[in-house]
Amino acid sequence: MKDLFLSLVAGIVIGVVFKFLRLPLPAPPVLAGVLGVAGVYFGGIIVDWLYKTLT
Repeated sequence: MKDLFLSLVAGIVIGVVFKFLRLPLPAPPVLAGVLGVAGVYFGGIIVDWLYKTLT
């Protein structure tokens, strides 16, 4: 839980700094970004599961 909180705080700080400096946010659109990260995570889990199952 601590890791999740620290990640959220770091993201907020980065977002504030980028907006303060009037730079574009270093992230894709909200839903596309969340789905992309989720896809990468679940893809890794699926490959690990397949590897353990087939070997």
